[in-house]
Amino acid sequence: MTLRPLKATVNCDMGEGFSLYRLGDDAALMKTIHLANIACGFHASDFSIMNSTVALAKDNNVRVGAHPSLPDLQGFGRREMAITPEELASCFIYQVGALCGFLKRYNLPLNHIKPHGAVYGQTSRSLPLARAVVGVASIFCEPAQDVAFMGLAGTAHQTAAAEAGVKFIPEWFADLEYDPEGKLLITQKHEPVTTILNTHMVTTTSGKGVPLGENVEEVSICCHSDTPNAIAITQLVKSLVDESNHNAGYI
Repeated sequence: MTLRPLKATVNCDMGEGFSLYRLGDDAALMKTIHLANIACGFHASDFSIMNSTVALAKDNNVRVGAHPSLPDLQGFGRREMAITPEELASCFIYQVGALCGFLKRYNLPLNHIKPHGAVYGQTSRSLPLARAVVGVASIFCEPAQDVAFMGLAGTAHQTAAAEAGVKFIPEWFADLEYDPEGKLLITQKHEPVTTILNTHMVTTTSGKGVPLGENVEEVSICCHSDTPNAIAITQLVKSLVDESNHNAGYI
């Protein structure tokens, strides 16, 4: 049976500078994506950067999601932490609430929540932690705007979202790697990975493919702003996504 191509979007983690320091070319990248995951201050960003990044998203008609982290500026949110589900929920509410203030300023809705770095992995493996962060999406839902949760398909992310009735956006990383079991490998250097739109399979380091996950019909492809040649990679990925969506009749 021929599989229908996955419906897809391109997302990028944005606003990850701090004070006078900048990481990546947000202005250029914002023109090449559909969804922006904006840092909320605990691994990167501050009030000025959040404000300017939300404004940039509005100027480019890009939907905005919150990108909360463990409280780890020094480690860029890439170090795991022992934390209870209740603490983690409060940690995320604090950060998402901050971003929502800027969204309200620019009359934009919150589209989704995507955990950052180490806590992305922790919540994908622990159902209690996943339930805590998915629950935050429910808190920020509005009558006319549901807030989705973006995460790793086939993990506690998807299970917790299904339990809570929260829309789940499965994510695939164009510039990271996956081990033979399909688990994400967080690396210091990112290499481009082949597309999964037509196969619904994740390419692993062994060269074999594993299914993206059950009942997955759409995917958001992440391109990181700190990847070498990030703009060129993101432009290519978006062109492939737009072409696939058009050919499949999604747009």
